[in-house]
Amino acid sequence: MSVTRIDPEHRMSEAVIHNDTVYYTSVPENLDDDAEAQTANALAVIDRLLTRVGSDKSRILDATIFLVDKADFAAMNRAWDAWVAPGNAPVRCTVQAGLMNPKYKVEIKIIAALNPA
Repeated sequence: MSVTRIDPEHRMSEAVIHNDTVYYTSVPENLDDDAEAQTANALAVIDRLLTRVGSDKSRILDATIFLVDKADFAAMNRAWDAWVAPGNAPVRCTVQAGLMNPKYKVEIKIIAALNPA
């Protein structure tokens, strides 16, 4: 069983693939925007990574969303609902968390299956 590390660095890898499963955590790139825009951006980053490794959002099995301010829950859900693949919603939980970068409003961790070969 191989482990493939995508863009590995000393502290972390961009993503890890094991047993046709990809593990990835997305953070927003638009740090001056509101929670809805940051969520939409982080989800777009997930799309790019999944395409790169041979998967897509319909193959996401599990998502954990870390949200700094629970008052942003509805805004985050608007972005999520506009993005999630209809009929293919993963298991999901949302946790209120203090994130390391004070500009982050959201961080999203996913586990996804690769597309069949």
